[in-house]
Amino acid sequence: MTRFAQEKPAVVILRSGHHGGLGIARTLGRWGVPVYCMDRDIWETGWSSRYCRARFLFDFEADSPDRLLEIGRRIGGRPLLIPTTDDGAIWLADNAGAIENEFRFMQAGAILTRTLCDKATMQELAGEYGVPVVKSRVPRCREDLRQFASESSFPVMVKAIDVEGMRRLAGGTKFVVHTMHELLALYERAQDGGRPKFLVQEFIEGEDWMFDGYFDRDSHCQFGITGRKIRRFPSKTGVTSLGVCSANSAIREITAAFMKAIGYRGIVDIGYRLDRRDGQYKILDVNPRIGCTFRLFCDASGLDVARAVYMDLTGQQVSAEPAIEGRKWIVEDFDLLSSLRSVWDRSLAPTEWVHSFRGINETACFASDDPLPLLFAAVSDCVEFFKWLRRKAGVRTDYAVLRQPELSASERRR
Repeated sequence: MTRFAQEKPAVVILRSGHHGGLGIARTLGRWGVPVYCMDRDIWETGWSSRYCRARFLFDFEADSPDRLLEIGRRIGGRPLLIPTTDDGAIWLADNAGAIENEFRFMQAGAILTRTLCDKATMQELAGEYGVPVVKSRVPRCREDLRQFASESSFPVMVKAIDVEGMRRLAGGTKFVVHTMHELLALYERAQDGGRPKFLVQEFIEGEDWMFDGYFDRDSHCQFGITGRKIRRFPSKTGVTSLGVCSANSAIREITAAFMKAIGYRGIVDIGYRLDRRDGQYKILDVNPRIGCTFRLFCDASGLDVARAVYMDLTGQQVSAEPAIEGRKWIVEDFDLLSSLRSVWDRSLAPTEWVHSFRGINETACFASDDPLPLLFAAVSDCVEFFKWLRRKAGVRTDYAVLRQPELSASERRR
């Protein structure tokens, strides 16, 4: 069996994602670290990077840990393993004992990882430790929704718990819902007799903030930077399409205390929203893995969270410097679509849109030393667009029926 030659311990990316895996390949590849990508198909953007040494087909939903062990032995040198999705983080935590002799990784344990990946249980855990949270509920019947609506005000936010199930049944994973009728229609569409597919959450108008960091074996923050979302994709509910680094000591203190209290270890990506009603930063998401936005968060020496975990797991001292205040990072295709939507609904003025591009330090897809992934990103966007159209076509008719006023049995037979 072939063994890849290497000067430094390698890194294996478990699932690439749109631009998250690409960022890992580039930041570590530029350090001379051998990087390998594993995914279930060949069209992931990171696979086309010049910094990707080799690619392996691997589906953690279907393949056994033995397949991963075979890949690890072929690469050699006990490579680092970095998951980029919640499912990947859960798989790694569940199978840590079977692969730890062949790979290096830092993870928080199966129970804590699953707790944080589940938005409902994460909210409960944060509340237990005094971390401000947004009021939410996991509906188990229509009456739960009515009660939540009576205690809140519209619009409300709906977020998937079962991501794949929600996407299949409802055509998406996050929705801003403006009426009780729409909420009940969405509930009916997302039910298939199994466990609840989503939680309903109070929608707070306010700034979206992020924390990106790495905690060592003693739950000490070795690296941590805060930033703010300027735009999202989709425009009101999605991931960062344009972000800026901005120091926020309050968020750093909240995060450090929370992670220490729960004994968290590894990379973490956390979303907060500033509730202007009470001035509190309320936690929205805790991702126990690297986030696709991680390249926004760099210190003055170029250190990011992927480099920090690499240094720590290879026995090097992590010496973080102050963050680059005002550093801007953009996901080109995501931000274009988000901006067009925002200009169309008049929430973003054209002049404001133009001015927002000033001072951008890095783009997610294009890089002068690695141009091919931009083409792959365009192809991937086309594929995802047609998938989105098919999902929308599949749910449009059902939504049209569900959003109509309820009819009597005799009226339905007409």
